[in-house]
Amino acid sequence: MKQISNLAWATLLFLHLAPHCLAQPRRSMVPADILRVAGVADAQISPNGQWVVYTVSVTDSDATRPTLWIARPGLDLIPTQPTARPTPTPRRPTDERPELDWAEIKRPPSQLLRAGWSASSPRWSPDSTMIAFFSNHEGRNGIWVVNVSKPDPPRFIAEVHNTNFFITYAGESLAWAPNSKRIAYVSAGDQAKEEAAKGTDDPRIIDRIQYKSRTSFSDHRRTHVWIVDVERPEPRQLTSGPFYDHAISFSPNGEEIAFLSNHEPDPDANNNSDIFTVDLGGQVRQLTQTKGCEYQPAWSPDGKWIAYTATKRDVTTIDSVAEDTHVWMISAAGGGGSELTADQDRRARNPKWSADGRHIFFLAGDQGTTTIYRVGATGGRRIDKLSLLHEEGRLIGLLDAPASPAAVSRRFQIGSFSLSRGGISVPEPGGATRRYPTLISFTLTDAQHPAELWFGLGGGEVRRLSAHNDGFVRSLRLSQPEEIKFRSFDGVEVQGWLMKPVGFRDDQRYPMILSVHGGPHGMSGWGFSALFQAYAARGYAVLYLNPRGSSGYGQKFSDGTLNEWGGGDYRDLMAGVDEALRRYSWINADRMGVIGGSYGGFMTNWIITQTPRFRAAVAIASVSNLVSFYSTSLYQDLIHTEFGGYPWDNYDLLWQWSPIRYVRQAQTPTLFIHGEQDNDVHITQAEEMYMALKRRGVETVFVRYPREGHGFREPHHRVDALERALVWFDRFLK
Repeated sequence: MKQISNLAWATLLFLHLAPHCLAQPRRSMVPADILRVAGVADAQISPNGQWVVYTVSVTDSDATRPTLWIARPGLDLIPTQPTARPTPTPRRPTDERPELDWAEIKRPPSQLLRAGWSASSPRWSPDSTMIAFFSNHEGRNGIWVVNVSKPDPPRFIAEVHNTNFFITYAGESLAWAPNSKRIAYVSAGDQAKEEAAKGTDDPRIIDRIQYKSRTSFSDHRRTHVWIVDVERPEPRQLTSGPFYDHAISFSPNGEEIAFLSNHEPDPDANNNSDIFTVDLGGQVRQLTQTKGCEYQPAWSPDGKWIAYTATKRDVTTIDSVAEDTHVWMISAAGGGGSELTADQDRRARNPKWSADGRHIFFLAGDQGTTTIYRVGATGGRRIDKLSLLHEEGRLIGLLDAPASPAAVSRRFQIGSFSLSRGGISVPEPGGATRRYPTLISFTLTDAQHPAELWFGLGGGEVRRLSAHNDGFVRSLRLSQPEEIKFRSFDGVEVQGWLMKPVGFRDDQRYPMILSVHGGPHGMSGWGFSALFQAYAARGYAVLYLNPRGSSGYGQKFSDGTLNEWGGGDYRDLMAGVDEALRRYSWINADRMGVIGGSYGGFMTNWIITQTPRFRAAVAIASVSNLVSFYSTSLYQDLIHTEFGGYPWDNYDLLWQWSPIRYVRQAQTPTLFIHGEQDNDVHITQAEEMYMALKRRGVETVFVRYPREGHGFREPHHRVDALERALVWFDRFLK
């Protein structure tokens, strides 16, 4: 197999370098080290369970580029499984290095494609012989297919035209037919024709609500469902109209493709995606017609049902939804949907069917941990949770009922997962065998390890398959966070974490940085943060919390920011700061800083207008004026859902919770960092706050990054922004 022919060479290299990596002394992290982190994502196990393909994003001189790698789980190497529940290993002291728990990989993975390829979204053919993926290679942008059992190079199958329009939860963009002979995919029409139809761009005529994309202006390209034969590729468009069709799933009989689309009279004004299907002749039928949004349709193995996630409220924003999505199921013939996970009261995503169709697996966040859950599709609605435990040097994954708190021994976050189409039988003591119907591949991270690829049996040993970040972890001195829980001003429990400075000594006092996550409905937790590690390496304690509004704690908690950004959430953050100062006498209360991006930037602006207790602040992509934010952001409906209406109807409420209203009270030196092409939070938000502080004589600097949007992409900008933030804190906190 030519695509993995360098496996033996990679094995020798790995074995040669491993002892040298272990022998090197650790050093403190510097800002440039954030570019060393490899982004491991999109784990895709082959239907037969023999291989896993995944993406690895690495940074070179001017960009971060994804590549495809392939790993073999090594089913022949799986040892006898335990027949009883293992006893959880006592937790290590927080100052010990938990990477000792990450066992060495058995077989190193290999790069799937030759040098020079950038690729994403790999998807296996149902017969496990081919992988389709997206790539822009040698001037051809679209779908390519590589046969993993033959030495042939990848073949170009179909051209794909992308749109820059912001499609919320875009979902799957390609799907194989069950016979492995066709591929359905999402693409806009011919780019040249679309551009010609648009006409002149000078002057630019605006006649729609959603006229902005994330970094420019929305183009006129509408995405639709297409199909192409793999052996005789002649692409054919199946859907049409003034819609953005996306998130596709092929039916098991190969006759229909499920997809999402918004067919409201004015889709720009009402975000309401429903589930549709289209047959191979182009006939479309609508399955759902609800006020809420449907996402991520997935066909059951027998073709009778479609699982999906959905909201129920009348208005759903295209960004940072307060309402938790739950797992639903609907008959493929249509009718009403059935909500499966309402009792779980957690935000669910990525539903996938087990091979036998009896269960639906999905991801959900729970108190800083993100893991895989399983709910029954027939009969009872019991929800099982994937927990990780240690036993005799092995990591065991158990699908336990959520009422089994003793089953949780490791804290982690899973980012992606996939299931095989079949299982395996494993021998046990006494000559018996145990059947594992589901094989799972997933990417997993914890507080001291960037994500790597893992493999499990759906109730047995969990094995790490990749080690892309081992050199990074072994070369640096990293800080392990300590979990803190406390009662806020009204008795509500709030969870957070505190990282000690690298090189911590009991006889010293240290400055502290409070970092506020975005959203407001994001969730901090047990995943790796290169930024937090960089702060700790610079000598700062790092406090990060999940105030009300955060997901992972139920719907009532997530709704905690509605109609009051800066109310209970701000008081939770200040209560967390007070709790950290109470618990850790080594934190210097007179040397504290605050930093945050997006909604975290809003909260940074809010904090400096409400209290002088912080000596320095860094506001990244920050909101300062909710009234002007409404009309300059590409997602105005965030104001509809969070504050219940339009600025002209609730101006007083929006102004009440705008940081710039209280700018006369600000005293904290503040650094503003913003991308000049940011249409999520337009740069005018930073301009308003910067100018107000400058006019008032508060020390402030405004750093604008050309070509950047809401999240920075250019490597030198990412490092520069981090270094400037640290220098700013060093100046005022040390």
